Amino acid sequence: MTMKKLVVATGLSFALLAGCQAGDDEPTSKQQDNATQNEDQANNESANTEEKKQEEKQGNEKEKEQDGNEANKEEESAYPTMADTIEKKGEDVIVTNPDSIYVVANKKRNLPSDFIPKNLVEPDVSSYAPKGDPKRLMVEEAATALEKMFAGAKKDGFELKAVSGYRSYERQEAIFAYNAEQRGEEVANQVSAQAGQSEHQTGLTMDISTPSLGSSLTEEFGNTPEGKWVADHAHEYGFVVRYLKGKEDITGYQYEPWHVRYVGKEAAADIHEAGVTLEEFFSEEK
Repeated sequence: MTMKKLVVATGLSFALLAGCQAGDDEPTSKQQDNATQNEDQANNESANTEEKKQEEKQGNEKEKEQDGNEANKEEESAYPTMADTIEKKGEDVIVTNPDSIYVVANKKRNLPSDFIPKNLVEPDVSSYAPKGDPKRLMVEEAATALEKMFAGAKKDGFELKAVSGYRSYERQEAIFAYNAEQRGEEVANQVSAQAGQSEHQTGLTMDISTPSLGSSLTEEFGNTPEGKWVADHAHEYGFVVRYLKGKEDITGYQYEPWHVRYVGKEAAADIHEAGVTLEEFFSEEK
């Protein structure tokens, strides 16, 4: 065997050759043990390195998965802007998400005239409207939330009664015409929505009152114990007081403490905390 071959020999072979060079015909037991230990150590180090690489790979994959989940959650919780949910038809601006709990309908944003919400049901709550009256109706998700809110108020010692929920396009048209005839169109515009501009058409809204006020809808409701409870707790059930005091220039309507609108618990909590209107919350820009 040449010296060149001895230089490239490794592991156990290197140890054996080294023993021969020392003048031994065969490697001693101690030399064999040392060579075996060296080889085992090398194998263990290689295995540990491979295991660390595998753990790092799994960790990176898990981190990417978590990042992806966070991104999906952020995307799912993102709210649409008002600019993203309209289309123009002539001079009219029509909302494109009338079925969404985040829909914003107002004097500048019209619901389609033929829009009728799906899954309209009568919430099982005390109401001034008789059974079968369309005013008792709400979209099922909102109706279920209203039941829970009324039950929550009762548990805290307050009695609420439903007054008016869903209204069709035609019904709103008749209401506005009556108010305009009785009070003039300018006043009617402050207290009543024109057809297509009313939240009641979405089925996500309910006007509420309390026995001390009967079925009348007045600002006084906001000063009652029941009205104050609604202002403080409605968001816990997914509702917001839609038309706030001091925000008339933004909403286009007078203060209505009785008018609650369902937007879901997440959005309701955010809106309540910010103390803003839907127009401000679902602003034109993200």
